[in-house]
Amino acid sequence: MSYKTIILEKEDGVATLTLNRPASFNALDFEMGKELVDAIEKCTKNVRIKVLIITGAGKAFCSGGDLKAVKEWAGDSLGDFFRQLTKFLDRVILDIRMMPKPVIASVNGAAAGAGFSLALACDLRIASDRAIFRQAFTSVGLVPDCGWTFHLPKLVGLGKASELIFLDKVLTAGEAEKLGLVSQVVPEAKLKEVTTEVAKQLANGPSLAFARAKALLNRAWTSSLESQLENERQRIALSGETKDFREALSAFFEKRKPKFRGK
Repeated sequence: MSYKTIILEKEDGVATLTLNRPASFNALDFEMGKELVDAIEKCTKNVRIKVLIITGAGKAFCSGGDLKAVKEWAGDSLGDFFRQLTKFLDRVILDIRMMPKPVIASVNGAAAGAGFSLALACDLRIASDRAIFRQAFTSVGLVPDCGWTFHLPKLVGLGKASELIFLDKVLTAGEAEKLGLVSQVVPEAKLKEVTTEVAKQLANGPSLAFARAKALLNRAWTSSLESQLENERQRIALSGETKDFREALSAFFEKRKPKFRGK
């Protein structure tokens, strides 16, 4: 399968998967979802690959779901859009967690919405000092998806997760590090170098032990991830059918603040 929205590179046991839609800040659409599923499956099956790095091209890591694709959706309802998109994105999240190899999110810029969720699903997160993290869903009348409500409370606690949901605060890289969301923060110019060093260290490590240890962590942590993904999928689809989301979508393209009505 040839890729149009991602780049997959392999070197010395390390695969680097770059989200490559910089003009849209690497927003997730159907094509990218399908390509991510294919690429991660190939990395999982390739015995020569010991570590996977996920990063973004341009200024952003991933801005979340593509609102332009939502606006252009020709299906019966906007809820159907989210039902279809999350089929692919939920598979991506599960495959990252079930992959018997370390996965590193090299967060080069903004990680928002499902992009934040994607970073949370990885085993390690290394962030540029210009990276930011934003929940983003509730500000457009949606609910978090792609495992956000499963992973984040376990990392930062229910109180902080609730704060980020209800107030939609933007976290700087430094704040994310203090909360334990990222392993380390490095200068922007050093991000690729540092991430590669960590990846090579892991690639030269005990791969079988890593695989078994990750499986144990998953068993302790993700026993209900599939049900949580389904819960999120149903609720984001319902949220996509609300007047509030339609208003937020219009406001986004009209470059104004949305007026929510709770409908």
